[in-house]
Amino acid sequence: MALKDERKIKKTESCPFQEAMDLISGKWTMSIINVLMGGKMRFKELERSVVGINTRMLVKELKQLEHKKIIDRTAFATMPPTVEYALTEKGERLKPVLTEIQVWAIKNMS
Repeated sequence: MALKDERKIKKTESCPFQEAMDLISGKWTMSIINVLMGGKMRFKELERSVVGINTRMLVKELKQLEHKKIIDRTAFATMPPTVEYALTEKGERLKPVLTEIQVWAIKNMS
């Protein structure tokens, strides 16, 4: 019985690494963040910059990233409506992580 109770406790404890992976684990998440590292972009610019993503998936991923407070969405009351996306402060703190992953990939991928 003690072992069973111990497993329950371990499942409910938060693991910082797992929380971070859950935050950035979407298929397109890292690509979107990587593109936004260059600065704010309008929706169509993002759509053209994230190679291979379709409009529906981009909308879904952007909503999730906004919900997670990784990106900020600013809508302008223009005709047609204009929307810009940018990294939040939380998103900006991912830059060194992505940069290191890119450096690793360049050194280790053929």
